[in-house]
Amino acid sequence: MSDPEQSTAVDKAHARPLAIGATTVEALGELSKALETIHRVRGHLYSAHQLVGGADLTLDRVVRLLREAGHDEVADRVEHELLGRNVLPGRWTFQIVEEFDDGYYAAFQEIERDARERLAGGRRHIYEAEMKERRRTPGMPGHEATP
Repeated sequence: MSDPEQSTAVDKAHARPLAIGATTVEALGELSKALETIHRVRGHLYSAHQLVGGADLTLDRVVRLLREAGHDEVADRVEHELLGRNVLPGRWTFQIVEEFDDGYYAAFQEIERDARERLAGGRRHIYEAEMKERRRTPGMPGHEATP
């Protein structure tokens, strides 16, 4: 069995620099995994942004229908208390996603990139590339190292 400190990757772009140990590769892999989770969080925030916006636009129709049905008091409440309302104090969802993008998300991406630059010469997915090499069966169709 090969020494995990000298593990090989599927290609040179994902090869571990010689000075990096297994624990560093694992740490960078976990940092990358955490960033991927934050990418998903960002997507969920944008989904919420679009869903809330769509619901708010639907309220125009709700108000119109309530008025047509003679329910002006309920229509007024929907129109004045709900339509266009902030989802958080002082914020619509576009402001929330902008703050997230410019703050936490940007910092997370920059720190992950800096860690890769400092520790792995900027190489991405070293952990996964080494895992692929360990798990694939050379010579089997569908197990090629690269395209």
